[in-house]
Amino acid sequence: MKLIKPKKLKKGNTIAFVGISGKIKEYERLEKAKELFEAEGYKVIISPQCKSFHRYMAGESDDDCVNSLHQYFLDDNIDAIICARGGYGTLRLINKINWDIIKKHPKIFAGYSDITVLLNMIFKKTGLITFHSPMPNGDFSYDVEEYTKNSFLNTLQGNIREYNAENFVCYSKGSASGRLWGGNLSSLVSLCGIDFIPNENLILFIEDLNEPVYKTDKMITQLFNIKKAEKNVKGIIIGEFKNIDNYELLDELFKETADKLNIPVCSGFKITHNSIKDTLPVGVNCNFNSENGTVHICENYVKL
Repeated sequence: MKLIKPKKLKKGNTIAFVGISGKIKEYERLEKAKELFEAEGYKVIISPQCKSFHRYMAGESDDDCVNSLHQYFLDDNIDAIICARGGYGTLRLINKINWDIIKKHPKIFAGYSDITVLLNMIFKKTGLITFHSPMPNGDFSYDVEEYTKNSFLNTLQGNIREYNAENFVCYSKGSASGRLWGGNLSSLVSLCGIDFIPNENLILFIEDLNEPVYKTDKMITQLFNIKKAEKNVKGIIIGEFKNIDNYELLDELFKETADKLNIPVCSGFKITHNSIKDTLPVGVNCNFNSENGTVHICENYVKL
């Protein structure tokens, strides 16, 4: 795969908040996020789709959302596209997106949760590095965590080279190299049935929210029933699985997964639906050491 690196984020750049997933229920949260980024020295525009919705999804229709995405990639005055929020919707868009537009007009694209679908499909279809990152509606409106903001800005500026787990559990010792890939587990698994797994060695990172352990088991099993996943994933980085029904059983599941796959597996990374989170470049080459709980980035992931 030929890797495409977006230009790094610089002061004075224009950021677009786009509504292409779940319905935006409190528009004022985006206005607060806009104020925050403007205070940091950036220009911000908010897409019209953030004010409209169809059922539980942003925009007047799926086509409306796709056209918005195309528009902001084509617009050379826009330097970064940040998804306003997660929530169901992006899976409906992937067969409508013109991937050539994105490939020919690369720029920063970021978000998490349901946006996992687009982060990974953009990387798969175009080779463009994307960013698993906090979003305006939830993370940058009220009670903003300084750590989260700094990780976001430093990553998009190309300054982050290592991620460290805290209070981690090493389920299987070892080290592995590959492209950083993954995100929200339930969103990633929703892509099963299409060609979404890169033909590369991969370091999988996962997190989730409000899923009982049996469903997490089901999703991990479903993913690794795909031979390409079993072959290409060389290590697993576990973020937070928030609001789970039984953490003892979850721990048992991760240990079983590590033993079955015989690859390095470690938990404790700040990849989460919680307020303190890291921003990660999807598609970058990295070295993962599960015994030390470290992920070292091996190459530039933005044009410096």
